[in-house]
Amino acid sequence: MTDISVTAASVVASNAAVRKRGIAGATITAGQTLYADSAASYVLKLADNDASAATAVIVGIALNGAASGQPVEYVVEDPDFTPGATVAAGTIYVASSTAGGIAPAADLGQGDYCTVLFVGKSTTKAVMKLI
Repeated sequence: MTDISVTAASVVASNAAVRKRGIAGATITAGQTLYADSAASYVLKLADNDASAATAVIVGIALNGAASGQPVEYVVEDPDFTPGATVAAGTIYVASSTAGGIAPAADLGQGDYCTVLFVGKSTTKAVMKLI
């Protein structure tokens, strides 16, 4: 999969975003996809669509960087999300097979778990809603 190139400092949730907080279970950078590790008290770790079914269940996209044990805020829904990367209007983006990565849905491979993250609405904005 070809991941989008996220600039962590450019990842921004709008005022309409639904945000949540948790504790990092690994080093996390803003813009990376997260899952809650049920085997480790639900700490947040980097999601991966081909490692296991559990790591492909995305809870959100990190809004800040954090080391293991530190708090991390993440977005789960946002009608005007800035993912910190160039995206294409109308393109569906999913969790990639690179831990924490985001890629166009067209790049999904056989055996990958599909978790839709957002749809591009311009070159810098997306509509995000995890379901």
